[in-house]
Amino acid sequence: MNRPRTLVPHRYLAIGGRGPEDVVADTRGRVVTGVEDGRILRLDRLADPDRARVTVLAETGGRPLGLELLTDDTLLVCDAELGLLRVDLTDGTVRILADSVAGEPLRFASNVVALSDGSICFTVSSRRYGLEQWIGELTEHTGTGRLLRLAPGADSPEVLLEGLEFANGLAAGADESFLVVAETGACRLTRYWLTGPKAGRAEPFVEYLPGMPDNLWRGAPDGPLWVALAGPRVPPLDLLHRASPAVRRAAARVAVRAPYRPTGTIGVLAVDDTGAIVHHLTRRRSRFRMVTSVCEAAGHLVLGSIWEHGIALCEPPAPK
Repeated sequence: MNRPRTLVPHRYLAIGGRGPEDVVADTRGRVVTGVEDGRILRLDRLADPDRARVTVLAETGGRPLGLELLTDDTLLVCDAELGLLRVDLTDGTVRILADSVAGEPLRFASNVVALSDGSICFTVSSRRYGLEQWIGELTEHTGTGRLLRLAPGADSPEVLLEGLEFANGLAAGADESFLVVAETGACRLTRYWLTGPKAGRAEPFVEYLPGMPDNLWRGAPDGPLWVALAGPRVPPLDLLHRASPAVRRAAARVAVRAPYRPTGTIGVLAVDDTGAIVHHLTRRRSRFRMVTSVCEAAGHLVLGSIWEHGIALCEPPAPK
């Protein structure tokens, strides 16, 4: 891995809501995000942050996490409480596409990507812990994360891959021959093949990441895949993951009750479709904490966070 470069902040922008967990850019350089109280927001005029405008587009009634824009007016939402949603951004209409898997309620849906054949793939971080107890999943290391697919016209999703360690961000390869899944609990990216001789199989894509990967975002099809690092690696946690299940369960019971504050070390990566890291930006002692998403918009690298009450606008890296 190349030596990391400094992540340079330009501006913090308050948005009138807590926890913009995922940020995605539309074709006009605007950013769409979801916040803790269920609102979907559009952030406009980011090229001139002094004139930035926040517009409420919809309310899911749950807790929106990962987002995928189908068009500038249609949005897919992974809602941690309600499941997989489709939102009309012109009138705020919310439609539930899937809220169960084989009769099991769909909870903690995390991130989503739409494919050109009309299918929708999305992740579930945990079948044991909900969003409010996410740290229990990372501590116990249950491996109950899933990758799901909702086929065109289907009423219920199918399971493509199980046993993932806190399945989180999701993105497709440029040619849609594979998907990349962020496994937050394992500090790695995993590739799941959709086509070709390896179709239906999973393999490591990028291992031993310097932090815990969260949401993934790709702009142009030929652009890099951006990876938000929600926090640095925690050596004691790596050690705990090698302990017995009983020890991990006991530690998880303590973790979900303990107060939590993110570290001041933040970072983002960009990788290409071979898994090579083309950018690694990091900052220590950052006042903006727990970066859970990243996208490029209006000349900025835009950071989202499930912890903060706004977004961070940073200097984008020079092209390689």
